Amino acid sequence: MLGSDQFQRGRSARSTSYDTSQMQRSVLITGGAGFLGSQLCDVYIARDYRVICLDNLSTGRMKNIGHLLDHPNFEFVEHDVIEPFQPSGCIDLIFNMACPASPPKYQSDPIHTFQTSIRGAENMLSLAHKHGARILQASTSEIYGDPEISPQSETYHGNVNTLGPRSCYDEGKRAAETLFYDYRQHYGVDARIARIFNTYGPRMDPGDGRVVSNFVTQVLRGDDITIYGDGSQTRSFCFVDDLIRGLCALIHLPKQPGQPINLGNPEEFTIRQLAEIVIQETQKDARIVYKDLPVDDPRQRRPDISSACEILNWRPEHTLREGLRSTIPYFMAELARNNAPSPIAAQ
Repeated sequence: MLGSDQFQRGRSARSTSYDTSQMQRSVLITGGAGFLGSQLCDVYIARDYRVICLDNLSTGRMKNIGHLLDHPNFEFVEHDVIEPFQPSGCIDLIFNMACPASPPKYQSDPIHTFQTSIRGAENMLSLAHKHGARILQASTSEIYGDPEISPQSETYHGNVNTLGPRSCYDEGKRAAETLFYDYRQHYGVDARIARIFNTYGPRMDPGDGRVVSNFVTQVLRGDDITIYGDGSQTRSFCFVDDLIRGLCALIHLPKQPGQPINLGNPEEFTIRQLAEIVIQETQKDARIVYKDLPVDDPRQRRPDISSACEILNWRPEHTLREGLRSTIPYFMAELARNNAPSPIAAQ
């Protein structure tokens, strides 16, 4: 298991794995105080970039970036991406990571979630056009909806309900992809799209309601593990270090790929299997209880990563058990420090 110091040393080693001698030196990261955005901030500070971290703190956490606030190359701006943003100086790279990814969080204000995906994407694309910046959109496997094929490749158009409680997120991300396509076609913006599958690891909010954080925090507290549905629905879980490496490979790819790229771990688990693995890895006893499945909860999720392997020379390196062995100590420390709230339902 990795402690926080080992984790940070690993992060720094990873962040120097790309040749940045010819790369541009200024990066804007929206959602930069979030689970993924904050780790991108670490990567680019370690690479000696000027980093502008933009976040409205609706789900982002200052504790994720607290260690960077005094760094001379780091600037935090509390700002909502649905409003235009004008940075000082030039911008060379933009990671558009802003948007709640946990169903309970994005469903709590669905209109704002939808606006974040669409108006936020348009504002960042306009900024990229103005500065001649390369921009990456954090899209999602949720654009495939409840898929009728498996695994899901980038050519699959999805099976999404436009009128359900998850639609604000699913359809918002689909519309953002359309904007990225149109800005690329009509304005020549170097716009790239990563379709991110379930990601977990240190810096997740223990109360965010996603399935890995739910199960781990429930077991560590001595609570029952709650499975929604019969547990036969599947997910593919990608450790955060692998995902961040994929995002960096995509934005630094010399030639624009011209298509979205799936980033995820194709190893598929049922939700029941995940619960059993969490129990084993925490070495705790826990009872599994079942509740009704939420509306539009996907039955299957597994990425086809052929494009990522071929175009980016990327594939995940961590198994689920390996990733959990780095993640569980983080949650133990979080619960001990914060007495975090009980997790809310989502899978």
